[in-house]
Amino acid sequence: MTLTSGEARGDHGIRAGTSSAAAPSDAAVPSDRHGSVPFLLRAAAFSIFFFPSSMVVDGFGAAGTVPMILGCLLLGFWVASSAWGLHRPLTMRFPGRAAGALFFLAVGGSYIALHGGWITRTDEVGLAAADRWMILVAASLGFILVAGETVRTMADALQLTRWILGGAFFCTLVGAVQLFTHVNPMEWFNALMPGFTDNGGDTPFQQRGNLMRVAGSTFHSIEYAVVSAMLLPLSIWRALHDPVGRRWFHWVQTAFLVFAIASTVSRSGTLGAAVALVVFVPFLPRVAKRAALIVLPLVIVTLFVTFPGFLGTLTSALTANASDPSIATRTNNYPRVMRIVDENPWFGLGPGNYRAENALQILDNQYLNAAVSIGLVGLALLVVYLWLPAISTVFAARAARSPALRSLAGATAGGLAVGAVCSATFDSLSFPVFALVYPLLVGLSGGVWRMVQNEPRLLGRRTPLTSGHSGE
Repeated sequence: MTLTSGEARGDHGIRAGTSSAAAPSDAAVPSDRHGSVPFLLRAAAFSIFFFPSSMVVDGFGAAGTVPMILGCLLLGFWVASSAWGLHRPLTMRFPGRAAGALFFLAVGGSYIALHGGWITRTDEVGLAAADRWMILVAASLGFILVAGETVRTMADALQLTRWILGGAFFCTLVGAVQLFTHVNPMEWFNALMPGFTDNGGDTPFQQRGNLMRVAGSTFHSIEYAVVSAMLLPLSIWRALHDPVGRRWFHWVQTAFLVFAIASTVSRSGTLGAAVALVVFVPFLPRVAKRAALIVLPLVIVTLFVTFPGFLGTLTSALTANASDPSIATRTNNYPRVMRIVDENPWFGLGPGNYRAENALQILDNQYLNAAVSIGLVGLALLVVYLWLPAISTVFAARAARSPALRSLAGATAGGLAVGAVCSATFDSLSFPVFALVYPLLVGLSGGVWRMVQNEPRLLGRRTPLTSGHSGE
């Protein structure tokens, strides 16, 4: 599918004040310093990291966080602009949108089955949890649709990336304060948010070996490490290609993400960083690729020197066997998961309705959690949601001609791959920052996908993405 002039003119309802489609060169080279991504989307992206996920609007429950509300507003504006004919969504197809829509249907199907009595009924707490999950996937879909359809040039991608990484930098600064002072600055926000109440659930500090693990502005140290790993390739890409700001400061922000991953001493974070770099580095320009091979060993040595006991703690974490409590807890849950799935195979217990009676029953695996809560149908569509955007963006990176666009696609694919892989090591969508950062990257990948489709216009040739078929 190639972009048409109708598509270029059909999204004014979302992008007020945006002119017609940019020239193909805009998608290939970051020559324009100012993008036109809607302010609401940029503010929502920053808010994911800035506002405490435990602070909710009174009476809204866990779904009443600032970024969740903004995500739902994005979806509402998208629906309204489509209904009023200000925006033509059928011309804005990309694989991530299909993946997000299918996951929305999966959760929605389980939700309807729960309320319709087709599966085991639950109590009011379970029904509220199902409502919360529907709001979460609605907000996620809002991020995917608006980001995927309003990021159309390299300037747009840079603009949105700055806001994402600005929020992430705030998160890592909070993490550094927590690590060195054992004080949680996020508690100071409680008194500064009238009308909000602390819903609890966050774990800012956790001991592992000789080191204190911190969470930054996220819910948990594992989430902190995984989200930092997801954004690491995007931060490197921004430092290489962003013409706005001081390049040395861009690299400082990147260093803080690396520091965040290391400070958690997390197996999931270490795995995520490895996955991110394996996917991303091959798509770097040749000089940057060589520099990465030189710098990476130096970074590892620096971390070992900076953190006394880091090597021993990380080694013991990575070499743990089945006797390790963390691993044993995961594997011991398999028989119980199979029993629950056998009782409710198609739609599960209902969205958010798996409740562990104790810490040993927590499912640190999003795929298992999905099988139990939204059934085998939901599990299949979760796999699509977590893997299709990453795989399709890798193909986009392979098809891109411009080095900047190619490495952007590789960076986005690397971040998405981290989400897909690490969802097997913790129940990722139960953590509010990951659950919204991931669809934000899916939306960004949609913009990248369409930029790669637009790129051959300049060259007069086709790529595997411009075969005349639908982007979905």
